[in-house]
Amino acid sequence: VLQDPMDFEWSYWIEWGRERILWLLAGHLLVSQVSRLLVEKYKPWCLMVYGMAACWLLLGIKGFAVILLHAAVSFAVAQFQLSLLTWLCSLILLSTLRIPTVEETKRKWYDTENEYYLLLFTVSVRCLFCTSFSLEYCWHGPTQKSSHSFPWMLAYVFYYPTFHNGPLVNFDEFSRQMRRQEAFSVKSNLSILIVGIIRIFFWWCLAELMIHLMYIHALYSSALPLESASYWALGGLALAQVLFFYVKYLVLYGVPALLLQMDGLKPPALPCCVSLMYSFTKMWRLVLIAFQTLLIRCFTYRYIYVPMGGSQSSLLGMLLSTALTFAFVSYWHGGQSYLWYWGALNWFGVIVENGIKRILSISLIQDLI
Repeated sequence: VLQDPMDFEWSYWIEWGRERILWLLAGHLLVSQVSRLLVEKYKPWCLMVYGMAACWLLLGIKGFAVILLHAAVSFAVAQFQLSLLTWLCSLILLSTLRIPTVEETKRKWYDTENEYYLLLFTVSVRCLFCTSFSLEYCWHGPTQKSSHSFPWMLAYVFYYPTFHNGPLVNFDEFSRQMRRQEAFSVKSNLSILIVGIIRIFFWWCLAELMIHLMYIHALYSSALPLESASYWALGGLALAQVLFFYVKYLVLYGVPALLLQMDGLKPPALPCCVSLMYSFTKMWRLVLIAFQTLLIRCFTYRYIYVPMGGSQSSLLGMLLSTALTFAFVSYWHGGQSYLWYWGALNWFGVIVENGIKRILSISLIQDLI
């Protein structure tokens, strides 16, 4: 049966996974388990060296140098301990990915467009990790600076399971859990691995079944079937696409989450099923917890929304902090016009829901109800 080829993200990562990434992740698992068994104290550095080697192998020396340069620049700017300066540095580094001459230069490093895209996706995600480290560095006192050294930054940035596509684990959580030394049981880890592989294989089969039988994305790419479809059919297509998105990220983030668990770290929670959500705000907090948008949303919640006041601030403060959150999400994804519209509509949805909640919480309104 022919499959629907229109979901670029699924096709792209499955192809890379089959060719190299799954093998490199298996190598990471082997290094991790051996280091936990024999040299637990040096596990972060063993994994750092492996991550650097994997990066060099996949992205070449030039791609490796770009990521190392981003980390070094971010670390140098973080020494000033100014959050605003750190943010400015991060946005400038992110903007370099969209300079046409820089794009063309990087394209010439590789034989295929897919290899260039792998560098682009990886550097975009590494920008978030560098920013997380730098902001945590700015927020900690002098006594805690020893745990925020450049080697620890490299161990964080080059941690391979989250290297190409996330999910995001903030630096403080990563560092604290990596330093923790606990009893290692081969038997319990093996059972976790077997159960995890079975679950991920089931999700992958389900996603492949949807790709081969439902043709959701192919239907969306053509205006003719959409124009002739009823509103019920359009609603069904929209739901089917969102459900596929959910299953897709159970696979794409289920694999690194399993490896995080095998390394003794607590992975970010996998997403809730979208069909169980009825609140727009709750959807942003829970449903997308492991989706690419919430790779960013978790980041913006901790580093933009909360520092700007969030829901604890005045109405104007909440509007501003929410707007900045969605603005960064849109910019990180590429900053195209449709992304700004998407961000604005999401911002509007969250604001309307929160506004109605505030109105309904007024005692007079509650008495009327």
